[in-house]
Formats: sequence, structure tokens, C-alpha cells
Amino acid sequence: MKRLQLVLLAAACSLCLASGAAAQLGGMNFFSKPNIADIFKPVVGQGAVYQETSEGKPGHEMEMSIVGKEMTPSGEGYWMEMVMPGQGDQKTYGKVLMTKDFQFTKVIFQMPGRGAMEMPMTPSDKDRTQMKQEMAKYTQVGTETITVPAGTFSCAHWKKDDGTDEVWTSDKVTPLAMVKQVGKNRTMVLVRQINGAQDHITGPVTPFDPKAFAQRPPRQ
Repeated sequence: MKRLQLVLLAAACSLCLASGAAAQLGGMNFFSKPNIADIFKPVVGQGAVYQETSEGKPGHEMEMSIVGKEMTPSGEGYWMEMVMPGQGDQKTYGKVLMTKDFQFTKVIFQMPGRGAMEMPMTPSDKDRTQMKQEMAKYTQVGTETITVPAGTFSCAHWKKDDGTDEVWTSDKVTPLAMVKQVGKNRTMVLVRQINGAQDHITGPVTPFDPKAFAQRPPRQ
């Protein structure tokens, strides 16, 4: 179960970074060099679909959309929903409530054949520090116009200092600004953008129960 939580968080806060540790921090420049901070572009009802290919594995699509907003203790928050492939036509849905400065307050997920569950979400100061440190490893190396299945975009081009990752970002893309990402063993490209996105998790939400989760889901 811990793996599922990490998958949801990684998808939420670092889809555009193979390391899974970058974060948007309100556009504030914490470093002397340009940084990859401004990646969160939330617009309710809009989203993006990416084609992800991993070394030695068939490709699949991942969908990310902003499906609502509500106030949190840290200010106005946005619900970012991720739609991930499962077996056959089944899909897993997860959504994270976060502010523009990437303060996470809620994580809800729903797997095929199960009700929606909410998991505790308490990132530590250590986690936030690691995000900042990882983000500082990316350097903008220029601007570049690239073409992907979703169209042609003028992008900022970023490279990780150790040479393991490249990211192309555009402020025309929401919720995360990524147009293309090429990592050591993974590539993601923007396939299409979404308008009129709807929340797929509409039923009652219960607190996460490990015992209930361990039970087999009912047959469809």
C-alpha cells in the first residue's frame, strides 16, 4: 500500500521529473540560477494526457486534470486527479488537494471494484527540503520549439545537472507545464489537452482501512 501512495504523490508533484522530487513553490526563486519551479498551472476543468514509455515495457497513457478547488489551512487548494491504467479496461483514479505552493493536504484514491479511500497526508520538513534540493539540480539551457502529438509548443528546455533527465515546459499546458520529458529509462510526451474535465471519484469517501483494502474486490 505504501507503494500506491508513493505512486500517487510522485504523479502529483513530479510528473515532469523522472526523479519524482520536484515541486512548484509559488514562483519564488530560492536559487541564484533559473529553476524549474513554476510548473503548476491549475485551471479547473482542464488537463493533459501523456504517453509514457519505459525501457522494456509497452507504452501507456496517463491523464492529469484539475477537477475542483476548495479552501485549505494553507489557502486555496486545487484537486488534481490522475487516471492510471490497470488491467484490461480498468483504471485507477487518484486525486491530491494542493495549493499553488505545493502544500498537500489530502490524497484520495479509488481502485477498480472498490470504494474511494482517503489516505493521511503529512509531508515532513525533510520532504520539503529534499524537493527544493532536487529542483535546484535542473538548469534552463535555453528555449526550443518542439512538436509532440498534441501540437507544436515554444518551450523552456531544462537539463538535470547529472545528465540523466531533460524536460521541456510550456505555460500553455495545465495542470503541470510539461510538454516532453526524456529520462534515463522513461519518456513522456503530451498527447492531447483536456477541456471540461470531470471528477471521476464521485461516491462516498472513507478513511483508508488496510484490512478492507486487503480483501478481494467484488466481481463485476
